[in-house]
Amino acid sequence: MTDVMRCEAVADIATPIGHAGRVSSPVAEFDPKRVRRLRRYTWWSVVPMASFYAILVITGLVNGFADGTYAAADLLVLGLVLLVLTVEATRFCASTMRGLGQGRHHGAEQAAAFIAALLTAGCVLATKPEYGFIWVLLPAILAASIVTNATVSLRWPLTFATCGSTAFVVATASWRYGPPMVPIRFALIAAAVVAFTIFVLVVAVWFWDVVLELDRARSVSAELAIAQERLRFAAELHDVQGHHLQAIALKGELAERLVGADDGAARAQAAEVAELARTALRDTREIVHGYRRSDLATELDNAREILEAAGIATTVSGHARSVAPPLQPLFGALVREGATNVLRHSRALHCEMSILTDEHGSEVVLRNDGVYASDGTSGSGIDGLRERFATLGGQVRAEHRDGWFELVGRAEEPGRSEA
Repeated sequence: MTDVMRCEAVADIATPIGHAGRVSSPVAEFDPKRVRRLRRYTWWSVVPMASFYAILVITGLVNGFADGTYAAADLLVLGLVLLVLTVEATRFCASTMRGLGQGRHHGAEQAAAFIAALLTAGCVLATKPEYGFIWVLLPAILAASIVTNATVSLRWPLTFATCGSTAFVVATASWRYGPPMVPIRFALIAAAVVAFTIFVLVVAVWFWDVVLELDRARSVSAELAIAQERLRFAAELHDVQGHHLQAIALKGELAERLVGADDGAARAQAAEVAELARTALRDTREIVHGYRRSDLATELDNAREILEAAGIATTVSGHARSVAPPLQPLFGALVREGATNVLRHSRALHCEMSILTDEHGSEVVLRNDGVYASDGTSGSGIDGLRERFATLGGQVRAEHRDGWFELVGRAEEPGRSEA
């Protein structure tokens, strides 16, 4: 989706595609693979924690069975209880990957699983003290998943409740095994185990939650850049059309007043109205086609900036100035449309933009590895590009090749073929 930018990065990427002037300072390059690697690391740190704790408990079961502490029936019953509680704990831990406090809330189910684990640990500790304490790991991991999935207002109360209840059950179960300090010590250690497990899980998920927030901020930054371009286009269109329409209205009113009084002057005013209308139409087409205040180099710089802000590693090869000036706005429109398609319709990680020139003309190629499903039809933007390139004898191709999507535009400099 970033060494993800915070909202202040919007100011750096707000220069719209097609806007004149120097591009703002480049945005720090973002490698989406880092987020994927971090997610894998967090997942493997969080979700298998219940299984790891279960392995420690299984080790105690096996050793207890080997030395005769556990009978076969004990082993079967405790093994089934351990399996059920481990599955529940793993489910709850997996839900924490949605973010801190964002996991699915199954309050009754989570409470029941924690109570079952706590009672099991108390029963085993009371009857099999040699291997009973290790069962505290099960309520510890369940408590950690419950606290991590809870809302902010419930997090501390649940932490104190789970640590306190675990300490109480352990102290009660071990009270008859020695002087008062022994069960108290066991209770404090059990509470510490629960608190430490909660701390580890909450910190891991909190860190991942920060990454998710930053990634969302980076996505919003890219969307704001696109919205800024739309606002720029609307403002420019309003300025041009408002000016011409106001002049047409004034000239029309003047021509209306001159009819019958000075027909020659009225005809002259009517001719000016027609010329103003043609000028307005021409200027509007120039705005829509990106001819006004834009060139290929500016479009390439702005497209690269916005793509990198969206987390897409972008490279540009070739020189924009090698493209003939009459073709600069045409290829600039190609770059704009290609960059927009990458942002809207793909999950690209890399984008390559190449400028090639030879004695036969110029070619611009946009490639990205975010190939998306297609029904075989091109969008209206690419169809519009084909029409515009066709007016100059050029062509536009959009195709999938070797796992990449390519948008290729080629055209000859006007007048070259006749030369």
